[in-house]
Amino acid sequence: METRAIHTIAAEIEKTWQGKVNFAARPYLDAMHSLINVDDSFGLDPARSIIMYFLSNATTWRGDEARRIKKELNGLIK
Repeated sequence: METRAIHTIAAEIEKTWQGKVNFAARPYLDAMHSLINVDDSFGLDPARSIIMYFLSNATTWRGDEARRIKKELNGLIK
């Protein structure tokens, strides 16, 4: 399976998150829109940290798409 760009994944999260994105996850999702791969950074924050913080704050995002995308993001940071 080909690895997708992080900003592409972020765009899909925006489309599939039902309702308003959790306020604690929002800044990390916004940063993910500027990232291409896990070797990038946003300011002084490495992409891996941004993804980990997003995942820890995205617990209210549920459903099939959420599970699939969270699994994909976890695969990127391992």
